[in-house]
Amino acid sequence: MCGIIGCTGRETETLDVLLHGLDTLEYRGYDSAGVALANGTVEVCKREGEIDRLRAAVDPAMDGPVGIGHTRWSTHGPPTDENAHPHTDCTGDVAVVHNGIIENYDELKAELTAAGHEFESDTDTEVVPHLVEDALADGLSRDEAFRSAVARIEGSYALAAVFAGSEAILATREGSPLVVGVGDDAAYLASDVPAFLEYTDRVVYLDDGEFARLESGSWTVTDAEGRLLEKSISQVEWDAEETAKSGYDHYMLKEIHEQPRALRKCLRGRVDELTGTVDVEALEGLTAESVQFVACGTSYHAALYGAQRLQAAGVPAQAFLASEYATAPAPVSEGTLVVGVTQSGETADTLAALRRAQARGVETLAMTNVVGSTAARDCDRTLLIRAGPEIGVAATKTFSSQVVACNLLSATLADRGDSREIVQALRDLPGQIQEVLDSSRAEAVAERFVDSDGYFFIGRGHQHPVALEGALKMKEITYKHAEGFPAGELKHGPLALVTARTPVFAIVTGTDEEATKTVGNVKEVEARDAPVVAVTDGASTVDRYADAVLELPETEPCVAPVLANVQLQLVAYHVANKLGRSIDKPRNLAKSVTVE
Repeated sequence: MCGIIGCTGRETETLDVLLHGLDTLEYRGYDSAGVALANGTVEVCKREGEIDRLRAAVDPAMDGPVGIGHTRWSTHGPPTDENAHPHTDCTGDVAVVHNGIIENYDELKAELTAAGHEFESDTDTEVVPHLVEDALADGLSRDEAFRSAVARIEGSYALAAVFAGSEAILATREGSPLVVGVGDDAAYLASDVPAFLEYTDRVVYLDDGEFARLESGSWTVTDAEGRLLEKSISQVEWDAEETAKSGYDHYMLKEIHEQPRALRKCLRGRVDELTGTVDVEALEGLTAESVQFVACGTSYHAALYGAQRLQAAGVPAQAFLASEYATAPAPVSEGTLVVGVTQSGETADTLAALRRAQARGVETLAMTNVVGSTAARDCDRTLLIRAGPEIGVAATKTFSSQVVACNLLSATLADRGDSREIVQALRDLPGQIQEVLDSSRAEAVAERFVDSDGYFFIGRGHQHPVALEGALKMKEITYKHAEGFPAGELKHGPLALVTARTPVFAIVTGTDEEATKTVGNVKEVEARDAPVVAVTDGASTVDRYADAVLELPETEPCVAPVLANVQLQLVAYHVANKLGRSIDKPRNLAKSVTVE
């Protein structure tokens, strides 16, 4: 949550770089934004609201050789100009931006106030520049003062500071991501690579407890005691075009349409349809007696699916909400594998759950989209889902890629004898998704039901996680009430909420027992006058009882959920669009949740 951008060495272009970076990072936080540029003095401009308000307020002549910027997702204090970052000390010579939470800020603020410091905001962040100010007054250098301030704070943070009379950015992290961008004559800092990808694709990932100093194209990384560290430079495979809208009205719609490409990348070099085998280098030699998935939000729904796939293959598996597992982990034994499913690789609850597992001596695997993320660096193994950058807050293509990656993991850990059919279905999946995208009637369904009081989503087996995910997408971007249930659970309580103004989306594929029983549940809904939208491959009789049908190509039962999910993504998108919602930046939400 929240986005940081910094630049030094670009001379008169610093402000442009900061504003561009903030535009790119707006998915991380968008209730206020600000910049600070340093030359002989520090100039700050910040505004409540989206970045366009900052852009309108900032003086184009405001520039300098070094600067930092921030886009905020509120944790302390409401969105106001005063609470926006950057924050400064009493002298105005130190400016700081911060992601995360400072847990002992009340104590520090009381101490600083008693010493005569004046505060202008409700934020926890503002204690940092005042701590730096005190350390400078004691005769410490800027680097020493910054370290001294950081040593006094507790919590999770990514911090960056600039100073009057200096062209350096000082930065550190603890539990919140920071990455250095290495240019030929400039250096960059950001909480996520896309912020500076237009300028350089060479990056250095900071680890917890490390400090970076950036100045006019040079950079160094040290530990908490100031000892120089050797850090390798990585090359980012994404390009700047992948983070643009490319003619789509919203990033979310673009990313829904990118799913065929994303899945091809996820599968490339990992499956052989001629032999029906899966060979993933990152999983070579991996064995497990049991598997525990930990995840949050959309990733948790992918984890539920992954657990089902492994259970069906004869491997004991469970999915846990990471926030619960971190405080009350399930029992483990020798041979337990804990898999953290996290799009960003920076989700605080998932990282906490993985660290709890590591402390108990079990092997960990990160299933993530981001090379060099904290999860990827901390876990014993990493299975990259290769979805490419996802800017929209509501996850779409990353869910599909996670589901496919779960199939790769399942095929690696167990052999059910049907791998050839599954591999072929996975190879066909990108083309079938394109077929859904080209022919979907989701917009017409959205038009018909846009004024509904609420929405229900039901499915059995592998379709249950998709029912949950369909409801989550509807909630996230339309702000409408939506719930997902195992189809058989409707009659155990939720049926009391079903009315003529609550459409039920029923996911039914194939003709097996699950499909037959779900058709029976649809009849229960129909008998209570609720409209039914069938998401189906047409193999069952469900369309006879449906008011509308969203069609799916026929495929293997374990792969069909991905196709059903694409239809539900499109429905949620079109309902939100017709309601005029902020689709890419839904209220109160942020893309990367780096606080517990």
